[in-house]
Amino acid sequence: MEILGIDIGFGFTKATDGKRDLVFKSVLGEATDIQFREEMIAAGDVDENHLQVEIDGKSYFVGEMAERQSNVRFFTLDQAQFIAKFAKVFALAAAAQLVKGFVPINLVTGLPIGYYREFKDELAKLLIGEHKVTLIDASGKREEKSISVNKVRVVPQPFGSLFNLMLNDLGEMADKRLVKDKIGIIDVGFRTSDYTISDKMRYSERGSRTTDSGIARAFNVIATKLRENSGVNIELYRLYEAIDNGKIKIRGKEYDLKALTEQIFSQLATSIANEVDRLWVDDWDIDAMIITGGGGSVLAKHLKPLLNGVIIETDPEHDMRLYNVRGYRKFGQHLWARGNAPQDPETKATK
Repeated sequence: MEILGIDIGFGFTKATDGKRDLVFKSVLGEATDIQFREEMIAAGDVDENHLQVEIDGKSYFVGEMAERQSNVRFFTLDQAQFIAKFAKVFALAAAAQLVKGFVPINLVTGLPIGYYREFKDELAKLLIGEHKVTLIDASGKREEKSISVNKVRVVPQPFGSLFNLMLNDLGEMADKRLVKDKIGIIDVGFRTSDYTISDKMRYSERGSRTTDSGIARAFNVIATKLRENSGVNIELYRLYEAIDNGKIKIRGKEYDLKALTEQIFSQLATSIANEVDRLWVDDWDIDAMIITGGGGSVLAKHLKPLLNGVIIETDPEHDMRLYNVRGYRKFGQHLWARGNAPQDPETKATK
């Protein structure tokens, strides 16, 4: 039996089996027949961004492959549409890369708090059972797999980061402080920000909420400014690298994004800090707070000075996008295989 954590996010899908981490953009595209597959100049490495799958008789390009090759691409920030049309493909595309065929799987995944009650049963129903998945590599070689999902556990999304800090890789307790204290979790994702409180490991309904203050709000403002200046409408999922680099080239002209990005990220961090103050006004006895999520990693320097309380420091070398998904897998280990070590100690990250 394999235990997987899969975090199906609006911006990125993340997955881990405890030995290998996967990250790919949550973009779906129609697969097209690629006439010329040979490398122009041999780079010596396999194209790690080549992700093509066949599921339920349909062939898809996924992630950067869809962005690069598909004429018709699909990307949504609507939760109902995301669950109905995207979640299963992204989850199975990730699972098929991590497990060998015919190996039973138990998996843990999550949903934003605001959508948890409405969609948790639907998401579990989509994923559980037998699935036929075919992976097609960059040379056109096909690998058919039968993915057997025995059990699915859906948890409120930000608890993944708490599990990641609380449990070790064997699913055993590593940090007992997090069990005994009252911890506030601020999980900034692409589409949403999730806030929740763990009070001695009891979920606080009063202190939990999902808002639209995800990093996409900042991306939308940047995309609007670029459209005003260049006349080109840039898809949000094509802004990640540009914002990281601080510049973007559109039709040969380079636009500096550094000052604009800093200003907008600062404004978004202020909005999130205000939401925290309003939501947790009666929870003045919080012992510490955790900032997590891919959006949390880029906003942390703006957000930390605005929060009233102790911030639990996280390792800057670790990718915050993976905090939830690694916690999901550790929680699965805790539920189903506590104390049993993963078989292969090798760790490899694929982006």
